[in-house]
Amino acid sequence: MEKWLETAKQYDAEDHIGNYKNEFYIGENLYYMDGNSLGLMSRRAEASVLDVLDDWKTLGIDGWTEGERPWFYMSERIGELMAGLIGADKGSVLAANSTTVNIHQAVRTLYRPTGSRYKVIVDELNFPSDIYAVQAVLDDYGRGDALLKAESRDGHTLETEDIIGLMDESVAMVFLPSILYRSGQILDMERLTEAAHEKGIIIGFDLCHSIGAIPHELKDWGVDFAVWCTYKHLNGGPGSVAGLYVHPGHHRKHASLKGWFGNNKETQFDMDHAFDPAEDISQYQIGTPHILSMAPLLGALEIFNDVGIAKVREKSLRLTGLMLEVLDAEFKEYGIEIVTPRGADARGGHVLIGHEHAAGITAALKSRGVIPDFRAPGYVRIAPVALYNSFEDVYHTLRILKEIMDDGTYKKFGNQRGVVA
Repeated sequence: MEKWLETAKQYDAEDHIGNYKNEFYIGENLYYMDGNSLGLMSRRAEASVLDVLDDWKTLGIDGWTEGERPWFYMSERIGELMAGLIGADKGSVLAANSTTVNIHQAVRTLYRPTGSRYKVIVDELNFPSDIYAVQAVLDDYGRGDALLKAESRDGHTLETEDIIGLMDESVAMVFLPSILYRSGQILDMERLTEAAHEKGIIIGFDLCHSIGAIPHELKDWGVDFAVWCTYKHLNGGPGSVAGLYVHPGHHRKHASLKGWFGNNKETQFDMDHAFDPAEDISQYQIGTPHILSMAPLLGALEIFNDVGIAKVREKSLRLTGLMLEVLDAEFKEYGIEIVTPRGADARGGHVLIGHEHAAGITAALKSRGVIPDFRAPGYVRIAPVALYNSFEDVYHTLRILKEIMDDGTYKKFGNQRGVVA
């Protein structure tokens, strides 16, 4: 393993964004490899929270319209900060609600079933909450049997052509992850969108594992809608307010779940019982925005505007590339399966490895200061994040993994996940 330390040091010396690690709070002797579950706190995020708290302290209710960051417009302001990360126009991106609520909101608004066109394509590998939300919409329409799941050939990845093969005149909508949350496979969003639109099908994506990790061009690709959380690669903090994109061409279709913050801001406080929808993405807001849960994003997103998503992606690929190279060279004897696709176009920001004692391995790594992520039934996700992980972090993570495999430490831990995994 020692030779890989020199490689890691060389890569760190060549790293043009390595200094951003100092922007984040990282514990001593800790190798945090779980940024695709919960990103770390940055000093800028902390500062923006304190600034918003100070506005509350000094301005009281006038904080809604006064100060440097008026709360009344904060959802839209943060949406503008995220627009560049997904290749979208201002006015089509919003910080609002939770990811699951945004799925309900977007699907309920854009799903327009007819007698012959009513099915929704999802995939069998998707995160459960996405499926729950789509199924709930279909149930409300009396179309409980309309969910059409794209199947995986290997249990880990999806084939673009298999998904396209399901697109026929009976399909009204496609809703897929941009990156599969277990394997880290990137789906070909551009090709899938093109194929869907050739058949007159609405298509949307869950960007939870891709925003802040890879570039997107949603407007140019013609994607109809997208949802995402902001607490993973965007480092917005636990439970931070989610994001929503709806293509400007759909803004004339009024949001299904209506609430007073979706009203035209000029008439909102007229308190008329006739809903006057905002003309842009703002209409997708429902209730009063969660200001304190958005505040960290004001600072966290500044870092992305400084660095640029292209540089983040470049380093991310190099980090996971080093990880795959070391795993291939040093771990053949341990019964570890490397699940994540190898190609740069197909690999997201984390690496998934499989082992029959994955839960025990995860616990053993944590006992040694490495923070990975267990995924049932037998997988460990390792996510080196470009903004705050170094190449030496990758080396030490794998060095410790090799040590616990060599001495069998992982066998001393129970091979069962915790309540939260």
